[in-house]
Amino acid sequence: MSDDDTHGEQFGVKQIREVYRRGMFDGETPDFPVSFETLREEATERMSWQAQAYIHGGAGTEETFERNKEFSRWRIVPRMLRGVADRDLSVDVLDEEHAYPLMITPLGVQGLVHEEGELATARAAADLDVPFVLSSLSTRSMEEVADALGDTPKWFQYYWSADRDVAASFLDRAEEAGYEAIVLTVDAPTLGWRERLLSKGYYPFLDGEGMGNYFSDPAFRESLDEPPEEDPEAAVDRFLSVFGDASLTWDDLEFVFERTDLPVIIKGILHPEDARKAVEAGAAGVQVSTHGGRQIDGSISAIEALPEIVEEVGDETTVLFDSGIRRGEHAFKALALGADSVMLGRPFVYGLAHSGQDGVEQVLRNTLSQLDLTMGLAGIDAASDIDSEAVRDEKTL
Repeated sequence: MSDDDTHGEQFGVKQIREVYRRGMFDGETPDFPVSFETLREEATERMSWQAQAYIHGGAGTEETFERNKEFSRWRIVPRMLRGVADRDLSVDVLDEEHAYPLMITPLGVQGLVHEEGELATARAAADLDVPFVLSSLSTRSMEEVADALGDTPKWFQYYWSADRDVAASFLDRAEEAGYEAIVLTVDAPTLGWRERLLSKGYYPFLDGEGMGNYFSDPAFRESLDEPPEEDPEAAVDRFLSVFGDASLTWDDLEFVFERTDLPVIIKGILHPEDARKAVEAGAAGVQVSTHGGRQIDGSISAIEALPEIVEEVGDETTVLFDSGIRRGEHAFKALALGADSVMLGRPFVYGLAHSGQDGVEQVLRNTLSQLDLTMGLAGIDAASDIDSEAVRDEKTL
């Protein structure tokens, strides 16, 4: 499939026709899993136990993690004979056109699942022009990843360090490296109770994993007696002492807004009043998220929170969505409920574990194909036209 074939009409039809032709004429069935469930199974077999403990599941009993994946309450209502031959998947986000209403969500420590880590994911995103959000806790530095992305839209996810010099340095570096927005994560003021990690007594950062941005940061390095290359244990201890700041309040956002000229998205919003506070503070958007169900067990799911947040601020600001997206139809429902774009998480990292860059690229192609086909079958020819008329709440049926 050429690059031209991945942009424009009938993305999904071209994808499935290619698979059928190979099967019927060449006797080839796909090497890469078609379903998410099979992908997860095969990817897990290729992961180390450390990667499995970090990537799988969520906090506590994993109730929130499981509820995040439950989209069936909202039912798609197909419309017929509406001329959907030329479907347009592009959307406007922060006044910029994105080729698709799909982005790579920030997910740390990708080096645990593949030796090339974020670089492989970035190259896959760049090949398809899918926007990429880099985690502060990446294996590779933000500058390396920016180089791999080239002109592909790129944002930087920001964990606010308790060391203000490091916090300022991260913002400066992101802007200098060409990132176009800051995604400020606010739902991790403290560690979550993650039983998969606790049962193994394993925390990747104690092993120096996910330190690409910290160990390369001039302000962080200046705070050390010896550079990380000479005393990695002391560097890790320093990271643990300054990572995050549970004392932060809404008033502290002024520091970020004054330090960077980039638009700031507040990530981790689940309550409409918090969405309102974010907008009033000056945020360019909010991201509805449960951190993939990895922080607080028993919370409201992201898809349950989305409609009220859209009702509160959707006409005034950008609303993004993550947590629970596994298939294109999930993305469709989130868009119908008011998200301007959605973030893809675990599926792409399972693709990375399965077969590196090629695996991430295949996950993106499959997800976008599913979204494109769902649009066509629902009678919608432009992603920007997906709205609440396309779904019904089963509680009202």
